[in-house]
Amino acid sequence: MGLYDRMTDPRHHLSNLKSQQYLDNASYSTCYKAFPTTFPKVALKWFDNFLPKSVTCFDDLAMKFLTRFSIQNDKVKHAPSLLGVKQEVKEALQDYMERFSKACVKVQNLPTEAVIMGIVNGLKEGSFSQSISK
Repeated sequence: MGLYDRMTDPRHHLSNLKSQQYLDNASYSTCYKAFPTTFPKVALKWFDNFLPKSVTCFDDLAMKFLTRFSIQNDKVKHAPSLLGVKQEVKEALQDYMERFSKACVKVQNLPTEAVIMGIVNGLKEGSFSQSISK
């Protein structure tokens, strides 16, 4: 299982962990021990700041994780927010597409048409943007 990248919903990450542990017939104590291994540096630092015995079980750790990292996902983005993602003057197309993709992840129920419109709208002026808009 991969690290929690802080770009996706923490509930999804937690669900993936539980599913993996279920498939492996792991106990809750194994989940409790395995969960921090999926944390990147920021989340691991958060985890390391717990006082001894302040987290007593996996469910407690899961609730604290959701409480802490769901804050970042409270602001729901909508498709029109993609219109604000613009390719910078000296930005490579690949870098722009990566940034645009990350913005798309934050939008729930994103229609394909909105993605296409957002990409075309955000491209810097040039022959490529003119050819793709046709």
